[in-house]
Amino acid sequence: MVEFKKGDTLMSAQTTQRRISTRESAGVTLLLIGVALTYLVLFLGLPLATVFIEAFSKGWELYLSALKEPDAWSAIELTFIAAAIAVPANLVFGVAAAWAIAKFEFKGKSLLITLIDLPFAVSPVVSGLVYVLLFGAQGWFGPWLQEHDIKLIFAVPGIVLATIFVTFPFIARELIPLMQAQGKEEEEAAVSLGASGWQTFRRVTLPNIKWGLLYGVILCNARAMGEFGAVSVVSGHIRGMTNTMPLHVEILYNEYNFVAAFSVASLLALLALVTLLVKALVEWQAKRSGEPLHHGA
Repeated sequence: MVEFKKGDTLMSAQTTQRRISTRESAGVTLLLIGVALTYLVLFLGLPLATVFIEAFSKGWELYLSALKEPDAWSAIELTFIAAAIAVPANLVFGVAAAWAIAKFEFKGKSLLITLIDLPFAVSPVVSGLVYVLLFGAQGWFGPWLQEHDIKLIFAVPGIVLATIFVTFPFIARELIPLMQAQGKEEEEAAVSLGASGWQTFRRVTLPNIKWGLLYGVILCNARAMGEFGAVSVVSGHIRGMTNTMPLHVEILYNEYNFVAAFSVASLLALLALVTLLVKALVEWQAKRSGEPLHHGA
C-alpha cells in the first residue's frame, strides 16, 4: 500500500491547479487571438483587398493609364513634395525639442510639451481652418500677403504648412521618453572630456537614439502622405495643382470614376504596406541590437 505524505498531496494539488489554469489560459488566449484576427480581417483585410480588386478590375492598361493621367501624376508628385519637406522639418524640430526637454530644466517646459501634443488634440480640419483664418484672403495676414504677392492658402506652401503641423509631434514624442530614460550622464561625461556640443550629439546622443529616431521618421512620413483633413481645407481642390493623392481619390470617387479612384488609392495602400514593412524591420533590428525604440520597449 502506497502512503502519501502531506507535502506530496499539496504538490499534487498545486500541479493539478496549474494544469487547469494552463488549459483556461490557453482557451482564453485562443479566444482573444480569434477575436483579433476576425477584427483585422473584417476591418483591415477586406477593405484593403477590395481596393486592389477594384483597381485591377478593368485590367492593367486602365490601371496604369489612371496613374499616368496628368492630374493623378501631379497629385502623386505633390504628395511626395509635401512629405519631403515636412519630414526633415519635423526631424530637426523633434530632435531639438526632445533634447531640450529630456536633458535640461527650464521655465515653460510643461507648456512646450503641451504644445507638442496639440495636433493630437485638435482636429486636422480645425487646424486647416486656423491657417485659412491666418493666411487667407480675409485672414489676419491676408492683405499683407496679397500686397507682397505671396500666396499660401490654396497653394503648395499652405499644403506644406498644414502637413508640418499635423505631423510634428511624431518624432518628438518618440524621442522624449527614450532620451529621458537614457539620462544625461554620458553627455555630461563627454563635455567634461572636452567634447563640443556638436561632437557630443554626433558621437554620444545620436547613436543612442538612432532606432527611435528612424521609427519616428517612418511614422511621420506615413502620416504626411496620408493626411486628408487639414490639407483638404487649405488646398482649394485645384486639379493638377493643389490636390494630393487622398484629395484626388475623393474627387475621382465623387465623379464615379471608380477604377481611377481605386487605382490611386491602391498606390496609397501600397505605400502604407511598405511603411509597415520598414517599421517591422526597424523594430526587429532594434530588438536584435538590444536598443529600445522608446522607453519601456
